[in-house]
Amino acid sequence: MMRTLVLSTVVMALALLGAAPVVAQSGDEAAVAQAVEAFRNATLKADRGQFEALTADQLSYGHSAGRVENKAQFIDGATSGRSTWKFITLSDQTIQIVGNTAIVRHTFAGESERDGKTNPVKLGVLTVWQKQDGNWKLLARQAVRLEEPRTN
Repeated sequence: MMRTLVLSTVVMALALLGAAPVVAQSGDEAAVAQAVEAFRNATLKADRGQFEALTADQLSYGHSAGRVENKAQFIDGATSGRSTWKFITLSDQTIQIVGNTAIVRHTFAGESERDGKTNPVKLGVLTVWQKQDGNWKLLARQAVRLEEPRTN
């Protein structure tokens, strides 16, 4: 009986010790996922206020064509109205928390319209988020074009 009690206590203690970091990480992962989704919605709506709230002042925003913008340049371009997004979907998303930094990777697929022309987009995206004053802010982003697999 005593052996069972000790073993049960050890198992419970190990479970509790192991669960604490997972719960904290899961909370941060969920908060980062919410920030990523808010950023996707801001992109669809070209929402200047949301972009201001979701991006760090030190933002480095890299486009798939190689152009890199700071926060002001990115927001001005994203809200100019020159192009609009019809839809954006994110898939295969991974989130890794490292201290007050989050590394997010996903596949970005969508369709934009510019000058009456529809443009399909498929990108591999890496974003770096930093926790600033309790909020996750986009610090850096880099995208690369993904090609559809060829069939012979």
